[in-house]
Amino acid sequence: MSHISEILEFNEKFVENKEYEAYLTSRFPDKKMIIITCMDTRLVELLPKAMNFKNGDVKVIKNAGAVISQPFGSVMRSVMVALYELNADEVIVVGHHGCGMASLNADRMINSIKERGISEEVLSTLENSGIKLTKWLRGFDSIQEGVIQTVELIKRHPLLPTGVPVHGMIMDPATGALELVSDGYTSN
Repeated sequence: MSHISEILEFNEKFVENKEYEAYLTSRFPDKKMIIITCMDTRLVELLPKAMNFKNGDVKVIKNAGAVISQPFGSVMRSVMVALYELNADEVIVVGHHGCGMASLNADRMINSIKERGISEEVLSTLENSGIKLTKWLRGFDSIQEGVIQTVELIKRHPLLPTGVPVHGMIMDPATGALELVSDGYTSN
């Protein structure tokens, strides 16, 4: 049985048994917060538990490294939608120790891209179109640096409403312990 078949089979029973009722909430975050965090599998259940969030409390945006690399890309657009349309009024960037983005090697990844069948011609076309893959696939030197850079990008965004606190935290993915690296209440 494929993963998709397993998912659909489980989902049919989930809906039939009305298990969704335990998760009913509105589209507006009860705690009026946005969490930007890493897509790391260790954080899926640990992060909300360690931060005392339940379904409906916060808007969660996940990507590689909890990094916003484009001030007008899809992650920042999601932040703006949450702030202007969904009643959020606070942002927390949560990175974590042992993040793969800290050790991301662009050259190694480009080799993997080639090994999985992407041609030199495609890579050359991208490079000649101004897309510098080694820059685009760059990670960060330390998790603290990554979190602080993202916090600063958000704080300096020209569309950020005045007075929105933007915090930065680092989580231990083994214990859930949090370290505050940027307090948005004191640095606004």
